[in-house]
Amino acid sequence: MTWAAGIRDVLSRIISKRPFTGLFVAIVAGMALWGGFNWSLEVTNTESFCISCHEMEAFVYTEYKTSSHYANRTGVRASCPDCHVPREWIHKVARKVLASNEAYHWLIGSIDSREKFEAKRAELADSVWQDMAETDSRECRNCHRIGFMAEDRQDTSARLMHKLAEQWQMTCIDCHKGIAHRLPRDFDELALMDDLHKRMEKQQVDCGICHAGMAKPPAGEEW
Repeated sequence: MTWAAGIRDVLSRIISKRPFTGLFVAIVAGMALWGGFNWSLEVTNTESFCISCHEMEAFVYTEYKTSSHYANRTGVRASCPDCHVPREWIHKVARKVLASNEAYHWLIGSIDSREKFEAKRAELADSVWQDMAETDSRECRNCHRIGFMAEDRQDTSARLMHKLAEQWQMTCIDCHKGIAHRLPRDFDELALMDDLHKRMEKQQVDCGICHAGMAKPPAGEEW
């Protein structure tokens, strides 16, 4: 008999002999189990827990500490869980289940050295970027939403790019990679910029908005 079956058997006997007492015990036991489960979610959803292993503290956390998400003029900090763990309960539980795979790789030492980590950086980054793209950068939007931005306080190029991103149905992570951690060595930033340039050319966006002093081409000529 398992421990769960044993508890269920004891509760059944109590409820059959003393219904009200048994019901009270069942409610208290349920509250304790539910509370314990949620407590475990919160304990594992802190920055201190995230960096409790050497790999996270020595590699990605040191990079994050140099970013504007860690320290900025407003004093608002986005910690590890803010960016990597959903706030919605169902999505949060699903993320915790998937994290068991990370625990497994920690146990077998998949990235326990700088060399191993750098060798897998591109694969790990791609996985995170893909998740963010599939959720429409859900965690980014907990703090950043284009509709909430004060456009008059943005420079011209930022205002333009956010408007274009909405038109093209792009999501935050499509452009904002490497803002908290270093990009993989083989990441092709030029390819990303080339794609944006081609899209902007089709819409005949004024190059001078981003490139000061660059004039529009004469009528009839290509950009």
